[in-house]
Amino acid sequence: MIYLRFEIEGKKKDGVLENKTVYEITPNFYSKYKKTGKKFDISKVKILIPCEPSKIIALGLNYMSHASELKMALPKEPLIFLKAPTSAIGPGETIIYPDISQRVDYEAELAIVIKKKGKNIPLKEAQDHILGYTCLNDVTARDLQKIDGQWTRAKSFDTFSPIGPWIVDNIDPHNLKIEALVNGKVLQDSNTKDMIFKVNEVVSFVSRIMTLLPGDVISTGTPPGVGPLVRGDKVKIKIQKIGELANSVA
Repeated sequence: MIYLRFEIEGKKKDGVLENKTVYEITPNFYSKYKKTGKKFDISKVKILIPCEPSKIIALGLNYMSHASELKMALPKEPLIFLKAPTSAIGPGETIIYPDISQRVDYEAELAIVIKKKGKNIPLKEAQDHILGYTCLNDVTARDLQKIDGQWTRAKSFDTFSPIGPWIVDNIDPHNLKIEALVNGKVLQDSNTKDMIFKVNEVVSFVSRIMTLLPGDVISTGTPPGVGPLVRGDKVKIKIQKIGELANSVA
């Protein structure tokens, strides 16, 4: 199933997408829902950010080829950090280049969207807490990241977490082609099978630290090939079986 949030006639709604038709649902896709009977052609609605996370947890150094690219040892457990939830934007929205940074990078990532509240989730139950998967661009002020040592400032500017365009379930998250394109040129080209820590392991690990809530996002790291953006760029994150997340830089 494909879950999405959309706007029509100034009203924000939850829905499911089937063959280019958006079906309004109630109450939401985190619980048992039903279709309201209203449906819209996808070209007639505005696609919104697919979830409103209370927190965005992200992984660093979670692709073997990326670790090799950086000449760094593989981590023994997931290396996590937080991005401010106010950094989240949806498809088509604008990434704002902060004046205090001279180097802002794109990072293509597969993101997990949490379905239900969970704490200390056993590995074998992790899948029950996952609603599905979406695209995330872990935009980073690389120069500030190097200055600070820790990553909060570099990762948390407003607009630095584009997410979308929707959430897809019933796919294998560990064998998906993942790409980043800037102005139509492919600059990252990898596959999620290169991830060091797999999805269920990551969900279980994070839940031992913090309570996960419906709509929370865990982003699973980026493959090699990250690089800079400049004002005016058009950046797309494409993941097989999910779709593409497109944003501009201003």
